[in-house]
Amino acid sequence: MATPTDAPLPPRPPDDTDDELSAPELQRGVELREGTLTDADLAGHTLTEGRLTELRLVRGSLANADLSRCEVRRVELTGTRATGSSFAEARITDASFVECRLDLASFRFASLERVAFRDCRLDEADFYGATLTSVLFERCPLVGATLSEATLVRVELRGCDLEGLKGAERLRGSRMPWPDILASAGTFAATLGIVASDEPG
Repeated sequence: MATPTDAPLPPRPPDDTDDELSAPELQRGVELREGTLTDADLAGHTLTEGRLTELRLVRGSLANADLSRCEVRRVELTGTRATGSSFAEARITDASFVECRLDLASFRFASLERVAFRDCRLDEADFYGATLTSVLFERCPLVGATLSEATLVRVELRGCDLEGLKGAERLRGSRMPWPDILASAGTFAATLGIVASDEPG
């Protein structure tokens, strides 16, 4: 039986396809599936309660886009700018985010399962109340991000900057390399209210 400290399970990639999709007419409940969307500008658009399945997004922009309550399944985003986007209450399964801008993005109360973030900017990203199961963060700055009230199972962080992380206590049971644990000692000490004895006063 798996334990919370087991390594995350990897996401299942989308099926291979040569179909190049066109940007859809964006509206609530939109469906994007089975293909590749390249350099699409979806910034500021609403995809609320939509479905993104078996999909690759290459570059392009989702900045400030609203994907709240979406179903995102077997999707890969590579080099996509998604600053300020909202995945609040979304269900994200078997997804990879690679070299994406996700600073200020919201994943509040979202469900993430078998998700990998690699080389993404996640500064001030908001995971408040989210459920993260088998999630990997690799070389992702999480400066000022929020994990308060989140539930984490089989989560691993490698090479991530956790300075100013809110809700760091939610990382209990997560996996980190020892050098990363030492590098984040200040954040963990602040969370526990520990004061260094060699500080003035």
